[in-house]
Amino acid sequence: MLVMTEGFPRRTLGAPAEPDVQPAPPEVEEADQEEENEGTDEPWFVILFNDEVHTFEEVIGQLVKATGCSRSEAEDMAWTVHNEGKATVYEGTFEECFEVQSVLKEIQLVTEIQG
Repeated sequence: MLVMTEGFPRRTLGAPAEPDVQPAPPEVEEADQEEENEGTDEPWFVILFNDEVHTFEEVIGQLVKATGCSRSEAEDMAWTVHNEGKATVYEGTFEECFEVQSVLKEIQLVTEIQG
């Protein structure tokens, strides 16, 4: 038997313990799973952060390699990262952003994926 004492339940001496009853886990509906899968199709962004390790040439070259942008676009992004501390360098699906991030990390550039 349980008795409330100062807001906490306590079992009284000699009373049989009540079995622990766990609530059943909520059922996952198919609609919820579809929404989660669609979430990866929403726009995601690769953010590149400034560092004091890499040269402009290294960053520009890796941006061209990772994103397929022109050298001029990569230069603009590199300057934005340098002046503002970070910049969005790619927008796409999560999978695309993950691939771009992987290429940028080949030379240990600091990145983040945001969605």
